[in-house]
Amino acid sequence: MINPFVTTGYAGADYFCDRVQETKDITAWLQNGNNIALISPRRYGKTDLIRHCFEQPEIKDNCYTFIIDIYSTKSLSEMVNKMGRTILEVLKPKGKRHWETFLNIVHSLKAGISYDAMGLPSWDVSVGEIANPNNTLEEIFHYLQQADKRCFVAIDEFQQILKYDDANVEAALRTHVQYCSNANFVFMGSQRHLMGGMFVSPGRPFYQSVTVMNLGLIDRKKYWDFCQIHFEKNRRTIDQEVVEHLYDRFEGITFYLQKVMNVLFMRTPEGGNCSIDDLQPSIDYIVDFTQATYEDLMYQLPEKQCRVLKAIALEGKAKHITSGKFAKQYRLASPSAVKSAVNALLDRDLITMDKGVYQVYDKFLEIWLRRAL
Repeated sequence: MINPFVTTGYAGADYFCDRVQETKDITAWLQNGNNIALISPRRYGKTDLIRHCFEQPEIKDNCYTFIIDIYSTKSLSEMVNKMGRTILEVLKPKGKRHWETFLNIVHSLKAGISYDAMGLPSWDVSVGEIANPNNTLEEIFHYLQQADKRCFVAIDEFQQILKYDDANVEAALRTHVQYCSNANFVFMGSQRHLMGGMFVSPGRPFYQSVTVMNLGLIDRKKYWDFCQIHFEKNRRTIDQEVVEHLYDRFEGITFYLQKVMNVLFMRTPEGGNCSIDDLQPSIDYIVDFTQATYEDLMYQLPEKQCRVLKAIALEGKAKHITSGKFAKQYRLASPSAVKSAVNALLDRDLITMDKGVYQVYDKFLEIWLRRAL
């Protein structure tokens, strides 16, 4: 029996909650030749939504689909390496004709491709072997343009390109996208201000080149229906109060809902009922399980960053955090020192900022910090 509350990856339509209208919209936009910028905070389920869209028969049966996560990349070379590796891994199961076409076009990286005893290729290209990433990027787009099927390419955490030291990456990508008529793109991003700057600012290369779509929260009622159905399918019951409190506690953010529901389901025996009394122990179980990791994290942070992170956790949704009032309330150093710590915490993705509101990114870490103080 599979736990129906999946926390890693996409397990199919049966375990995917709602997003019916979003799926229809994205599928229709792509099929009609549009590029999309899909924006929401992290852990709302953007990537799994795109996987779900790519599994729709009208796309799956007629197109090549690639999802490229560039969150960990720090340069154009690393991005190009990710793109090439992903494309090859998608094409390999489809047969020699498909992957051989791709490898014959990517001339600049042939030396980095090895073959096993069965003649199947492996992408062993190191970033250092990509001598001219712009040339390799051009080859990859040339493949997308001449592929024997239409291509849909999703690039996850697209705002990461703004952190590259390489010159003119944004403009170069826009040019390639503009002239690649055989492919359409979904640019996913979690930092609203950066993504908005790229796609809605008149002076930027990608201005008016995409349909901008902001992904909201899963509907509360539909998530309750989803939970109830899966408990009943597996001969269990759950009180609606549990889901209502859970939804409010984690503000409807998909990842946290699924993580806690996964534990609640795991701890509810067949024939049993999940009640509100089970909710807090399940949340504590998750937080306790990660305690050692959180302790290590705090140990590695400079003292000023620790203090600011704890202050934001206590505040919940912190505003005006570089003001003298905030510094005095939480016994922090000067506002300038707080600002420096905040910038470092943002760079580490330990906190988020949206419309002047700062929060601890990991809600379980926030719970642990509050509990530890």
